[in-house]
Amino acid sequence: MKRLYLVLFTLIATIAINSCSSGKKAYEQGNYYQAVVKAVNRLRSNPGHKKSKETLKHSYPLAVENAEKDMANILDSDAPFKYRTVLRSYEQINAMYEEIRRSPGALKVVPNPKNYYPEVAKHKDLAAEESYAAGIVALERDTREDAKQAVYLFRDVQSFVPGYKDALTKIEEAMFKATLKVVVDQIPVPTAYTLSANFFQNKVEEHLYTQFRSTEFVRFYTPTEAEHENLPYIDQYLRIQFDDFVVGETHLVTNIETLTKDSVVVGSVTLENGSKVDAYNTVKAKLTVNHKEVISNGLLSMRVFDGRTSAVLTHQKFNGEFIWFSEWGSFNGDERALTDEQIKICNSSEVPPPPPQDLFVEFTRPIYSQLVTSINSFYARY
Repeated sequence: MKRLYLVLFTLIATIAINSCSSGKKAYEQGNYYQAVVKAVNRLRSNPGHKKSKETLKHSYPLAVENAEKDMANILDSDAPFKYRTVLRSYEQINAMYEEIRRSPGALKVVPNPKNYYPEVAKHKDLAAEESYAAGIVALERDTREDAKQAVYLFRDVQSFVPGYKDALTKIEEAMFKATLKVVVDQIPVPTAYTLSANFFQNKVEEHLYTQFRSTEFVRFYTPTEAEHENLPYIDQYLRIQFDDFVVGETHLVTNIETLTKDSVVVGSVTLENGSKVDAYNTVKAKLTVNHKEVISNGLLSMRVFDGRTSAVLTHQKFNGEFIWFSEWGSFNGDERALTDEQIKICNSSEVPPPPPQDLFVEFTRPIYSQLVTSINSFYARY
């Protein structure tokens, strides 16, 4: 049903294009359906347009005649899916019927446009029957690709005649055979980082189980789900693990330097005439700056194994790093020797780093982005 409505919508939407054309050029080129569409559309905005009336008068009978000839030829043939093809011709004639009825100017030219609505229902049944039969054949071939084709065919059946035979059950059966079943192994990490690793694992699983959109024919299972559903077979195993990671590697660097600044007003002097002027000199300060970095990084490995042969289908690695830092300082001497930024550092105090669990989460953020992109790309082919 949806497919037929889409055809009808597409046919009607065509009318919105070339709104200023009378359709004469399409008629001269032998495209009678387009000639009708353009002429009707022009008459809707200008009911008295002579050229469009003339075009419609000559093109409409030819458009109907061509469609009917096509239907007769197809019905006499052994062409696959001939009834759905015939339905498209019916819908073309019905689309012209609807457009002419909505155009007073066109109705004066074609007062009794033709429609095939009664025949549509009959041929929907026939189209459903031929798609159902083809779906059964595809399903019996017992391959994933054929099962995918069967899904599409049984969905067509439902679109032609909702509830036709056991089409809904067949869709479920074909979908199960067509779906690649992938078990995702847990990510092992030391106990100290279990909470953070669970957070990472949950994000990965959320993507796989609720956000994965690359294809409808892949389903990811946890090992528990696979066991609970008693899957007859597993197509692939997706194994994700950290090959290496470091959390909280601390580096402290202390830099001491002597600062000087010339031409700084340090006071004033009185001249012989009694006036006062600024006195300039060089000021100095000893600056100590502490820079602490806490580095966390890791390397994640993703492997996909064939569920039957255990062959490695892909092996990729992703790295991530997070550097937290704190900077503070002090000085001895004249503050005027310091820049505003150096003063700001001296006014800062040492800040403790985030807990290891948080550092773990931070360095895995870029790893997560790389991982889901790779998973989406790999499974899009299925």
